[in-house]
Amino acid sequence: MRSARAGQHASIAELEGSRVQNSNQRLKPRPWSRLTERVEPAPTTRGSSIKATPVVVAIAAAAVAAFYAVFSVVGVRTESAILLGLTLAVVGVLADFMSFYAQGRSVVGSIALIPLSSAVLLVPDYRGLSLVVAAQVITEIVKKRPPLKFVFNVAQVTLGFGVGALLFHRLGGRPFGVLESGSFFEAAAANLGPASLLVASVMLVNTMSVSAVVSVVTGQPFLRTWVDGNKSTAVFFFFHVFLTFYLAWLTQNLGLLGSVGMAVPLVAVRQLLRTTAELTGVTEELLDLMVAAIEARDPYTSGHSRRVSESSRVIAKALGLGAAEVERVEVAALLHDVGKIDEQFARILTKEGRLSPDEWELMKRHPVRGAELVGLLSSLKDIVPSVRHHHENWDGTGYPDGIRGENIPLASRIIMFADTLDAITTDRPYRKALEAEEARREFVKFRGKQFDPAICDVVVSPKAWAELFESVQASRSAAAIVGSTTAESAVA
Repeated sequence: MRSARAGQHASIAELEGSRVQNSNQRLKPRPWSRLTERVEPAPTTRGSSIKATPVVVAIAAAAVAAFYAVFSVVGVRTESAILLGLTLAVVGVLADFMSFYAQGRSVVGSIALIPLSSAVLLVPDYRGLSLVVAAQVITEIVKKRPPLKFVFNVAQVTLGFGVGALLFHRLGGRPFGVLESGSFFEAAAANLGPASLLVASVMLVNTMSVSAVVSVVTGQPFLRTWVDGNKSTAVFFFFHVFLTFYLAWLTQNLGLLGSVGMAVPLVAVRQLLRTTAELTGVTEELLDLMVAAIEARDPYTSGHSRRVSESSRVIAKALGLGAAEVERVEVAALLHDVGKIDEQFARILTKEGRLSPDEWELMKRHPVRGAELVGLLSSLKDIVPSVRHHHENWDGTGYPDGIRGENIPLASRIIMFADTLDAITTDRPYRKALEAEEARREFVKFRGKQFDPAICDVVVSPKAWAELFESVQASRSAAAIVGSTTAESAVA
C-alpha cells in the first residue's frame, strides 16, 4: 500500500507541474467569435412529432384566443408609432439570424425578443402584435422550418406577446408616443412596471412552451426541464427588461438613429449570452467526459454515476434542501467515483467475482483519489469533502478516514444512500438485484449503522421511497429515451 500511495502523490505532483508549465497554453476566451454562426434546423423524428403535436395544437389555440383578446379589448392605440414599430420588427428579423446554440446543440438562443418586445411597447395593440407575428412568420419561412416547428414557433410568440400586450394594457401602460417629450426617468416611472410585465410574459410563455414540448417528447418532468433549461440565463431577464425599455424609448425619441445606436449593445448582449451558454456547456461536457471515462473502466456500472446523481437529487429535495444545495449534491454524486479513473484501479474494476483482501484495501483508496482529482478544478473545490467521504458509515466503520455521525458531510451521507440503492438494485455476476421492498428493508436494517438515521427515516417513508425507486427505474431507461431525441429536435 505504501508504493500505491507514493504513486498517487507522484501523479498529483506531475499534474500540478503540468498545470504550471502549460499555464500559457490555456484556451483563450473568444467573446466575439462566431458572431453569425449558422443554426441549422434539427431533424424531427416521427415519434417526437406525434408526442409534441397535442402540445403544439394547444399552444396554437391559446395563441388565436390571445390575438382575438388583444383585438377586442385593446383596440387601436392612436398614439402608437406604427412606422417605428415596423422598423423594430425588421430589426427583430435580422437579430434572429444571429441565433446561437445553447445547452450543447439542443436549444437555440436569440436576442430577437428584445427588438420585438420594443416594437410592441411602441405599438401596444393588435397592430403591434401583427408586426411581431409577421416577423416570426418571415423568419420561419426563410429558415425553412418544418410545419410543426413553424406552427409552434409562431404560436408561442403570438401567445407570449398577446398575453404581454393584455397585461400592459391592464396595468395602465401607455404607448411611448405620449411620452415623447419626457425624460428617460419620467418614461420609466410611467411605464417600467407594465413594460417589465410584458417582457416577463413573453419570456415565461416562450420558455414554458419549449419546456412543455421537451418534457412530453423526452418523458422528463416539466418543472425540472424548465428549471434546468433556464437557470443559467435567468439573470439576463433584468438586462432584457432594461434593454427592451431603453430601445423603445430611444427609438421613439431618436427614430431610426436610436435603433441603430442600440445595435452595438444588443450584439454585446448576444455575445454575453452565447459565451455564458458556451461555458455552461463546456462544464457539463467535461463532467460527462469524466463520468464516461470512469464507467469505461467498469463494465458493470454503466450509467451508475448518473443514477446515483438522480437519486441523490431526489433525497436532497426530500430533506428540504435549497435549490443551490441540491445542485451541488447532484454534482458531487455525479463525480463520487471519479477516483476510479486512476490506472491503479483498472485491473480490479475488470475482475469478475469478489476482491481479495489486498485488492479491497487498494479499492478503499478511490475516494481519496477522487477528492484529489476533483480538487484540481477550482469550481469544484466545495464538493471535495463530499467526494472523499461518500463511503463513511454513520457508526465510524467506513473509509477512508473512519469519521462518524454528523462529522460526515451531509452530501456524503446522501450519496451513501443513493450509491447503495443503485448497487443493491443492479444485477451483478455474484447476485441478483433486490426488489423495492427488499431494498427498503436493507436500509431499515442498517439504520444508525451504515446510514444516518434521520435521513433514513425520510428515505424509507412511503412517499419519498416511491419517488426514489421510481427515479431509479426511470434513470435506467432515460439514456435510451434521450438518445433518440433532443430539445432542439423536439420543436424549439
